[in-house]
Amino acid sequence: MKTGILIVDDSEFMRQRVKSALADDEYRIVAEAPNGAWAIQKYKENAEDIDLILMDIVMRKANGLKATAAIKKLDDDVRVVMCTSVGQRQKIQLAARAGADAYITKPFEDEELTDAIDGVVV
Repeated sequence: MKTGILIVDDSEFMRQRVKSALADDEYRIVAEAPNGAWAIQKYKENAEDIDLILMDIVMRKANGLKATAAIKKLDDDVRVVMCTSVGQRQKIQLAARAGADAYITKPFEDEELTDAIDGVVV
């Protein structure tokens, strides 16, 4: 069964980059969101199909930390991989407290992304 993924990033380029990296038989992009507020809504609408969320940390309109915490309150079993830019290591601790299961640093290689996903999907 394919892993259903919600991609959350305020950069259209990054959402496209992730989709390209996950263009594989193992993954299915269920939805995308340009900010944390939309991510919460998209999760509510598609929860039964989403196994994992790729969540940017720094976004306008509800950052990834707030969105992750809100989504984890709805469903503690959903897996979240946080994406942060190089130089934002202090945010990783905050991401863990918000409920993130793993993180990757941008820019990333395709294999780093798939390894992070495969490491948290049970």
